[in-house]
Amino acid sequence: MASGHTVLMRLVASAYSIAQKAGTIVRRVIAEGDLGIVEKTSPTDLQTKADRLAQMSICSSLARKFPKLTIIGEEDLPSEEVDQELIEDGQWEEILRKPCPSQYSTIKEEDLVVWVDPLDGTKEYTEGLLDNVTVLIGIAYEGKAIAGVINQPYYNYQAGPGAALGRTIWGVLGLGAFGFQLKEVPAGKHIITTTRSHSNKLVTDCVTAMNPDDVLRVGGAGNKIIQLIEGKASAYVFASPGCKKWDTCAPEVILHAVGGKLTDVHGNALQYDKEVKHMNSAGVLASLRNHDYYASRVPESVKNALVP
Repeated sequence: MASGHTVLMRLVASAYSIAQKAGTIVRRVIAEGDLGIVEKTSPTDLQTKADRLAQMSICSSLARKFPKLTIIGEEDLPSEEVDQELIEDGQWEEILRKPCPSQYSTIKEEDLVVWVDPLDGTKEYTEGLLDNVTVLIGIAYEGKAIAGVINQPYYNYQAGPGAALGRTIWGVLGLGAFGFQLKEVPAGKHIITTTRSHSNKLVTDCVTAMNPDDVLRVGGAGNKIIQLIEGKASAYVFASPGCKKWDTCAPEVILHAVGGKLTDVHGNALQYDKEVKHMNSAGVLASLRNHDYYASRVPESVKNALVP
């Protein structure tokens, strides 16, 4: 064990390197040309070879270093021996140089729950909308999301040959969020980001009620939170039960670490303990600023339809 470093900071430093490895796997699968697509529950709920390999890499790498963790991944995969080339043993040293917030300094490994989405934005991945894709590793303690890592495998992919590809954003509550430049939508502008492929009447009614100046329909929960922290959108509205805990855990941390807020459509905090149901059945409402404004505009008909 690395002396002098808390369990949480060692876990975040490892998750950073593991997320980078997963991003490399995601890029490699496309480069090899066989996505290995299977439908899970519907034509918009897909799984690819990249989802499977990235999850095996993330979960196995974490479990080897932190055997007492509870790790919950999106993909339902059979137990099998994991190829050594999928294992990432490194850790991001820069994170270990940061101080652990005092409230988390005595956390034990067995007290932490890790929520993994190995490839958020799978449908967009299969359609070549690569900037929508993220790898998400969220860390929860006592039911609360406290640390997270988001890797964007294709960040900068349209910048042309020779441009550095990919980036990793990370954050810990009480410490901050790193790896990006925080920007905000101009004051008074209401730009809503919402689902691209899972819309329905509830979603549409809720978005309309926000009286938006513009609506951005994109894939991936991780991608939508990045839009909030980079000033492309002011609120993320998803009035539907399609989103899961592994979609929101890591992004919630990054948003909360810079003063934003993520709740369900009723304004309730999401819970991330290991016994909780995986579905965010009362939807997702997130914003960098003015959360009360957006929460106040959610129609009663939407609230009544989405029970926590």
